[in-house]
Amino acid sequence: MADKGPEDAYSAEPFVPSRGGLPALRQAAADCRGCPLHRDATQTVFGAGDPHARVMLVGEQPGDQEDRQGKPFVGPAGKLLDRALAEAGVDPAEAYVTNAVKHFKFTQAEPRKRRIHKAPSLREMTACGPWLAKELELVEPELIVVLGATAGKALLGSSFRVTQVRGTVLEAEIHGRPERLVPTVHPSAVLRAEDREAAYRGLVADLEVAARALS
Repeated sequence: MADKGPEDAYSAEPFVPSRGGLPALRQAAADCRGCPLHRDATQTVFGAGDPHARVMLVGEQPGDQEDRQGKPFVGPAGKLLDRALAEAGVDPAEAYVTNAVKHFKFTQAEPRKRRIHKAPSLREMTACGPWLAKELELVEPELIVVLGATAGKALLGSSFRVTQVRGTVLEAEIHGRPERLVPTVHPSAVLRAEDREAAYRGLVADLEVAARALS
């Protein structure tokens, strides 16, 4: 299918299969051309983890390492997230992790220079929404942990502010499904924080709220 002209017309919907489980969905996502981000990214980075997970963690988009390896949360932020989850009482092996946007968006001054993460636009998040909707339908998590402002806006709308609701249990209809959500900061924000230890403790405290909501 050819790329569409106006940005408003971007959507992954034509690429999402109506049948099959997560393996079929992952295979179909590899060929997604629903928005221009696929042009520069190495590959689609689809969700991974327990297909029957009680908790789904949703981040913003793949980073540099995720784009190269084709798996979500395998870089430094992912390692920090696994440590925080375990400390909060959530087994990372029993979670499902994914991103609101499945392709790495970046800027690069020169071909051999480091690729710098660039936040996806609301239109790009909306275009990618059908993949996340299908993941939610198939996994059927009891709880969604929202990692950062961009994931929150993708799920809850452009007025979402992570600082206002982090560490609380929210209830909302997401892609036609009633869901419970616990927002927190993205682990990459912890890595960038001036007081990294305090930021990490805050992340763990929010994840402890999620763990209690699952108990």
